[in-house]
Amino acid sequence: MNFATIIDKKKNKQELTSQEIIWVVNSFVNDTLKDYQMAAFNMAVWFNGMSDAELAAFTKAMINSGITYDLKGVKGPFADKHSTGGVGDKTSLIYAPLVAKFGIKVSKLSGRGLGQTGGTIDKLESCTGWTGEISEAKFKEVLNTVGVSIMSQSKDVVPADKKLYALRDVTGTVDSIPLIASSIMSKKLVVPADSIILDVKVGSGAFMKTIEAARELARTMINIGKSYGRNVSVLLTDMDKPLGRAIGNALEVKEAWDTLHGKGPADLNELCTVAAAVTLVQNKQFESLMEAETAVQEVLSAGSAAKYLEDFVTAQGGNFEMIKDFDKYFTTKYQHVILAKQAGYVSFTSAAALGYLSMHLGAGRATKEDKIDFAAGIYLNKTTGEKVEIGEPIMTLYTNIDNETQFVSDANDLVQICEKPIKGSVVIDWIH
Repeated sequence: MNFATIIDKKKNKQELTSQEIIWVVNSFVNDTLKDYQMAAFNMAVWFNGMSDAELAAFTKAMINSGITYDLKGVKGPFADKHSTGGVGDKTSLIYAPLVAKFGIKVSKLSGRGLGQTGGTIDKLESCTGWTGEISEAKFKEVLNTVGVSIMSQSKDVVPADKKLYALRDVTGTVDSIPLIASSIMSKKLVVPADSIILDVKVGSGAFMKTIEAARELARTMINIGKSYGRNVSVLLTDMDKPLGRAIGNALEVKEAWDTLHGKGPADLNELCTVAAAVTLVQNKQFESLMEAETAVQEVLSAGSAAKYLEDFVTAQGGNFEMIKDFDKYFTTKYQHVILAKQAGYVSFTSAAALGYLSMHLGAGRATKEDKIDFAAGIYLNKTTGEKVEIGEPIMTLYTNIDNETQFVSDANDLVQICEKPIKGSVVIDWIH
């Protein structure tokens, strides 16, 4: 095939054949197609989009560029969940045990965090010894015995996506809906799942800034799922404010543990309840979302799903006693309490900026090579919409870095005190 012919078709809005798309992806992965040529292809997609058929072929070629997994020998049904990334988002650690409680196995690949958003793998690694770098046999064993297993995304999983993302990042094509959708779905389709729920964050702390763009991304990913016979649902959720009270790694695992015992913050309870309920409806455990939500709420109140989180962490080598005896294992040299300078209702200027502050405290990475301090992070003593009096704590910063003046100044700049509370549901829409 000839790249000049293919790019000429694409820039003139002519549909490419599946053979042409597969050739482009394979040639890029094996370095036959050069970066500058793939950059031109990406930009043509940015301007002209992809048809459903093109996108299905493109996603399939990305999946086939690396290894895939089967779940033979493990009795289903199987569910998977993915979030596009948010500040304080520890939903997977709560969702998976809730779903497992109802007999649905959660088989999941997860990644690490970078920038303002934390990664599920980083959070779990705060339990010393836990690893997501497990064999397929171990993955199946944990699924069989516990009902939940999460693996790290290895270099052999969808290598085409890694090369493509690095190129998109430096050529202004990160925000292409087809390229975002194929990137997410290629990694979701590597592991078989009867149902997939996607949490698309919307707002200042998210990649998708508008509901319109988020809906387009949702529809695109659902269509890719259909081409693979997968039952895909998408929740659009609010990321103009952080999720829950904890922002960090061990802090977020502890909040997940508390939430599974019925002691979670309202917004986190809402999102996890709805996400789990959607999966239960997808897998025909309940006929209506309302019935499923009621059942999930009862499980949360009783704390009967919590053991699945502990058992899963332990099965993959982690010391979960560290979370149960949190204050013994996770202390920091410095704790800075940010106090309210006036009375009113709490709000924050930016959820993303809270995430970056947590990163600077040591809880995240600015580059992939940075080391994480699992004890570092932020606890929101008061969160969006809650009333505060003068002198009451709004947030507590935990860090081992000696930079109090800057950290306190940055935190104070993020706080807004309003005359009226900001209210709103964390779940904006359910698209299925």
